[in-house]
Amino acid sequence: MAVHDIDIAVEDDRWSGSVPDLESCVARAVEAGLAAIPDGPDGPVEVSILLADDATVQDLNKNWRGKDKPTNVLSFPAAPQPVPPGCPTPLGDVVLAYETMVRESAEQGKPLQNHLAHLLVHGILHLAGQDHERGDTEAEAMEALEVAALATLGIPDPYSE
Repeated sequence: MAVHDIDIAVEDDRWSGSVPDLESCVARAVEAGLAAIPDGPDGPVEVSILLADDATVQDLNKNWRGKDKPTNVLSFPAAPQPVPPGCPTPLGDVVLAYETMVRESAEQGKPLQNHLAHLLVHGILHLAGQDHERGDTEAEAMEALEVAALATLGIPDPYSE
């Protein structure tokens, strides 16, 4: 199994303590997402995770997607590039918004840890080119990958709850 480089940055201190063993939870979810990628990477990859707040995510969403509102997760795939032998391939960045995550978790009656894992898996799949906005078939395929990845973490299907 490839050893992946997962860089976790906590920009909003409210994330610390919101989920037990936060960095380990994030790393496990990222690994589950990477393992779920069809025809996934042959070697190690590098992924950056930013645990931010709604204001940061809203700014990114406005500047990169033209949508002036916060959202739960944003994914920024890295541009394909040659990588020296033995170095991880940059996959991209995933950014999560604290307030939106907490609100959605409460509204859906799901533990924050489970919702965090789901959105991390979702973001990782986007980095790998999966998309749910191109049509129902693609959305169903991506959801199935998410459900399978979350099952490896002992997290129930978020779409059937």
